[in-house]
Amino acid sequence: MKILVLGAGAVGGYFGGRLASAGRDVTFLVRPPRAALLAENGLHVRSAYGDVDVPAPSTVTADAVEGPYDLVILSAKGYDLDSATDAIAPAVGPGTAVLPLLNGMRHLDLLEARFGAGSVLGGMCLISTVLRPDGSVDHLGEPHSLVHGERAGGRSARSAAVQEALAGAGFDAVESDDVLQDMWEKWVFLATAAGTTALMRAAIGDVVAAGGTPLIERLLDEVAGIAEEQGRAPRPPALAQIHGTLTQAGSPMTASMLRDMESGARIEADHVLGDLLARAGDRPVDVLRTVFVAAKSYEARRTRERP
Repeated sequence: MKILVLGAGAVGGYFGGRLASAGRDVTFLVRPPRAALLAENGLHVRSAYGDVDVPAPSTVTADAVEGPYDLVILSAKGYDLDSATDAIAPAVGPGTAVLPLLNGMRHLDLLEARFGAGSVLGGMCLISTVLRPDGSVDHLGEPHSLVHGERAGGRSARSAAVQEALAGAGFDAVESDDVLQDMWEKWVFLATAAGTTALMRAAIGDVVAAGGTPLIERLLDEVAGIAEEQGRAPRPPALAQIHGTLTQAGSPMTASMLRDMESGARIEADHVLGDLLARAGDRPVDVLRTVFVAAKSYEARRTRERP
């Protein structure tokens, strides 16, 4: 299977690097500076599950993409989605499967409008990684899973082929029977984690130590309630796991939104938090609204300071 991975950053670099190391036919679609760095230094992944070194990864820039590819793995941030879809368009043919790993759900409508409903799979990843200044990718710990599936549910010859291409590459590849449910459950987790840690500018364990567990639980209730309103209530085991993770005493966990704030980077306020608010209807979501205002205030200040 001929695979194009958009980006070789924290997420694309991790999964794409492992796929390339496992002998898959992988090309990274990257910007010219990243292509030059990869040509000079190679792609390096550091992880407790085993390091990966790809001395000469195959790369292409947006002006030179020639398709079609069999699978396009889209690991862009939500705020880069418009430019990302333009970049991958030459790689998408009638038989191409587009596998997005973005947060939230709003990207599905845009991708469907651009490439057609039949081309777009459901997908998500559970991983915590960072891109270091030298271009290497650090995996910060468990888990490292990539979930994919047909959005209509069930399994297909296409999802089986994607699973065959992804399996055995050093991460957990999961072919899901209900990938939209998996995506909603991740969104509930992420919105609660990002909302809590970004609002408080602290790790989960610090918020718990400060007596903030009831606040975390209220935010989780609000977000899970929106999912239920959309027909995607988190399944009891998933909800119990989310609650346990986000109320764990001493946990050093922070969401990437907080790490981005601390480094002065852009954040996915609209995609992770704002889209949930848009789906809330008349439900009382005071905590979610507060964390969204906090995130948008950061964006306003950043725009003012970095016009």
